[in-house]
Amino acid sequence: MAEQKIALIGIGNIMFHDEGLGAYLVKYIEENYETPDNLTIVEGGTLGFTLMTYYQEYDKVIVVGTGSKSGPVGTINSENAEQVMANEDATRKTANEVEITMMIEICSFHEDMGEVQLITMVPHDIIEVKNAMTPEALACMPTLVHATLDELANSGVTLVKKISDEVTFESIIHAYANPKISDFVDMSQFVS
Repeated sequence: MAEQKIALIGIGNIMFHDEGLGAYLVKYIEENYETPDNLTIVEGGTLGFTLMTYYQEYDKVIVVGTGSKSGPVGTINSENAEQVMANEDATRKTANEVEITMMIEICSFHEDMGEVQLITMVPHDIIEVKNAMTPEALACMPTLVHATLDELANSGVTLVKKISDEVTFESIIHAYANPKISDFVDMSQFVS
């Protein structure tokens, strides 16, 4: 039996405080864990419907982001596609939730849709325009990492921590808030 192709997608807008937690989470996992060949890690940010191809081309898609379900900051919810669709009124309060629900609806008409699991965390603030996370939500990120690693393990992917020093959430958030051109472009190509 062939290994399942799994995509781990972090969604959210890093410009709105805790809204970017999905992007920060996948970057944290990418930096701190070895990635097996059958796992694709995607910083989906605000790509919305362009992520639909993952739903159709992968055996399983795990989407991580903020959620609007009630509960204290840091409350983790995990639902499969059927549960999301059954509770669509409760999961259509933010732009990301609307897009995810609509993508599941559209893809469910195709026979080639993979299994979808949505993991969300209740944020503290997704309104204020700020490249950061609130201390309240940041303190809960290790729990979200644990929930994500558990879901990956349930899907047959056990990640091994890298031997190098841990890249912290604080340093990841700082890098997102203060990007450098050298982080994105190999500058040697411009030097003669």
